[in-house]
Amino acid sequence: MGTAQSEADVVVSVEGLRTYFYNDNRCNKAVDDVSFEIRSGKTLCVVGESGCGKSVTASSIMQLLPRLARIEEGSITFNAQSGALRIDKLDRNGRAMRNIRGGEIAMIFQDPMKSLNPVYTVGFQIAENLKYHTRLASRAIRELTIEMLGKMGIPLPEKRVDQYPHEFSGGMRQRAMIAMAMACNPRLLIADEPTTALDVTIQAQIFETMLKLKAEHGTAIMLITHDMGVVAELADEVAVMYMGKIVEGGTVEEVLRTPRHPYTKALLASIPVLGRGRNQQIEPIRGSTPDPYDRPVGCQFAPRCDYAGEKCAVMPDEEYVSFTHRVRCWKHQEVAPDE
Repeated sequence: MGTAQSEADVVVSVEGLRTYFYNDNRCNKAVDDVSFEIRSGKTLCVVGESGCGKSVTASSIMQLLPRLARIEEGSITFNAQSGALRIDKLDRNGRAMRNIRGGEIAMIFQDPMKSLNPVYTVGFQIAENLKYHTRLASRAIRELTIEMLGKMGIPLPEKRVDQYPHEFSGGMRQRAMIAMAMACNPRLLIADEPTTALDVTIQAQIFETMLKLKAEHGTAIMLITHDMGVVAELADEVAVMYMGKIVEGGTVEEVLRTPRHPYTKALLASIPVLGRGRNQQIEPIRGSTPDPYDRPVGCQFAPRCDYAGEKCAVMPDEEYVSFTHRVRCWKHQEVAPDE
């Protein structure tokens, strides 16, 4: 797995994670045997279609799963300041998990209205997080709250700090939520499509702030996104998910330049390339994702795959094609681009 020094840099280690949802006597294996590491000062981008298990993986790390979901197998180890902790063994609502959540591990949600309480001011909600996780005085907390809002590009932060969420636009609510997540300089920042509602100039500002946090504090970042442009710009490592499994993983150069899984290759082929004009050929992935309660046998991507064969009736094991590049496909040698 690397040198002793690199092992010490691991902030979160996920091994063989299986998170299942139960509904009407049916089981949805939303996350099925997922393993990865997130290192200090590095960004892991998790990509894939909606419903592939990206957000459920993040919610498992945060212990924010719904009541009818549970972690069946695997481990989530977080190297906190106090030492290594098995998050999967902690009580979801216990003191230990509450101390970690929002302080050492923070999450930026896709929908800001799920994180902001409409009956409290935005400033109060950011300050509440700081009061719980720091020992700052009230005046220092207010000054830091205003500073964070300003860093997120919110105009007149000294006035906006006393306004309510409904007085903010959708993009401003998203920026306020990002300010709340970043306020305590977390060891791990999980960002679930954090800039979906923002225009491109604000997106760039937010990502610049995240990169600065990573550079100055060694923050590890798990970024969930659909935007391959963002992946190319921000990622150190990439994990491609499909139907609850990581089908390919590696450095950003390995995954984007030499994809080894048909799904990764199809994802890249379905994205328009800036500068090629309107006549470029876009190839959408045929078919649709299977019903999670009625999955195909073997490889989950086989019904949509151009390389599918008889062996695909059995799910392949994960195979390393280099020291860092892993893939779960019988035909990965055929998929590999010509050198």
